[in-house]
Amino acid sequence: MGKQERIFASDEAAAVAEEVGALIERSRAAQRQIENYSQEQVDALIRAMVWSVARPEIAEKIARFTFEETQLGNEEGKYLKIFRKTRAALMDIIDDKSVGVILEDPEREIKVIAKPVGVIGALSPSTNPEATPVIKAISAVKGRNSIIVAPHPRAKLTNKMICDYMREAIVAMGAPADLVISIDTPSVEKTNELMRQCDRVLATGGGAMVHAAYSSGTPALGVGVGNAVITVDETADLDDAAEKIRISKTLDNAASCSSDNSVLLVEPIYDEMLAKLKAQGGYVLDEEEKARLQSILWIDGALNAKVVAQPAEAIAGMAGFEIPEGTRFFIVPETGAGPDYPFSGEKLTVTMALYKVKDIDEAIARTNEIQAYQGQGHSCGIYSTSDANIMKLANATKTSRVMVNQPQAASNSGNLWNGMRQTFSLGCGSWGGNGTNNNITWRDLINETWVSKPLKTPKTLPSDEELFGDAIATLG
Repeated sequence: MGKQERIFASDEAAAVAEEVGALIERSRAAQRQIENYSQEQVDALIRAMVWSVARPEIAEKIARFTFEETQLGNEEGKYLKIFRKTRAALMDIIDDKSVGVILEDPEREIKVIAKPVGVIGALSPSTNPEATPVIKAISAVKGRNSIIVAPHPRAKLTNKMICDYMREAIVAMGAPADLVISIDTPSVEKTNELMRQCDRVLATGGGAMVHAAYSSGTPALGVGVGNAVITVDETADLDDAAEKIRISKTLDNAASCSSDNSVLLVEPIYDEMLAKLKAQGGYVLDEEEKARLQSILWIDGALNAKVVAQPAEAIAGMAGFEIPEGTRFFIVPETGAGPDYPFSGEKLTVTMALYKVKDIDEAIARTNEIQAYQGQGHSCGIYSTSDANIMKLANATKTSRVMVNQPQAASNSGNLWNGMRQTFSLGCGSWGGNGTNNNITWRDLINETWVSKPLKTPKTLPSDEELFGDAIATLG
């Protein structure tokens, strides 16, 4: 790079830093205005924020607009996210105490006080741009923080629309609009600068962006790569399993990283279950079709953005093969895992790799093999009525969440039929390079002050015999 180019780059970086700095200043000023809000005021705010976008007519508008802008997924899936998921997320946190003393432990004489972090820098992906800003925003405000949302460029207008609705609602409730700010003309440089200047990063997006969040120097909550592996054992209700796998695989045309990427069928039910998957709209590819599909799903080893969250007929057209009427997803028979078997990885399309395994032990081994390649720490699932098999899978896999007899994509981030916390940010633990395993909510976006009083009766150390036990006899 020549001297003139370096000067230009330096001036450009300074301009970006100044622009983002101005947003941070606005956001911080707004946050200071609510840092002493009561629980009632906070909860009134987040109710209004969700209602502003989740009203039926507005939800329909957002779903339609999101699909038109991104050309990802489908209107039905996006409507469900903005109409239903945001409601569920609000319901999940509305009764939580997030102001003042949020935990008391009389036995230990401990009280925990919640305090805001400040400005949350949030990244929103193109695959879930309709509900992600809302859920992150209410989690931030629940903790009396403000938030700046950096969208994927492919969804920038959707992000602005949603944030504008929330801003209007916030003002109507007597609070400052800048509690929620959208970066309306996003760029990688602005997103990186936001992550450097904010107080905590909440990153949902591609692996590169999440890595950048962890490298920003700001405390960050990121997510790992999704590549859900689902097992169906011999005790499962096969009709129920087939229907739920189809629901998960086709929800919003598999825009979610939680859709079923690989399905493992144990030998005793393989043929019967495959027939039921086909009856649900699955189409089994032959070797030639598999090769054609592979050639358009990945370009130079990277997932082809043109096929992400597209309907089956569009993908088949790109690949140059015909599919029967009523095909909703592809079933690709597979035998291995890793770089030489790309279908074992995340696909973000209505494409499912299918494996035959001998039993639950082989299913566990295959799950670990697949997720060692991609998706370790994120999620897996099982259709089974055997608690022994369920717990064996849960104990032996490196995963943060196991969905049992539930459609994976609609369940692991929380839903009405389970007790998982509602979010679109799924921690994957050390397995996925993350600092947390949990479903990330407002509790991850606060600081805590622990108040400790002396115990009424001080603890006493036990005798050496009680404390060390057999170690004394062994070590002398």
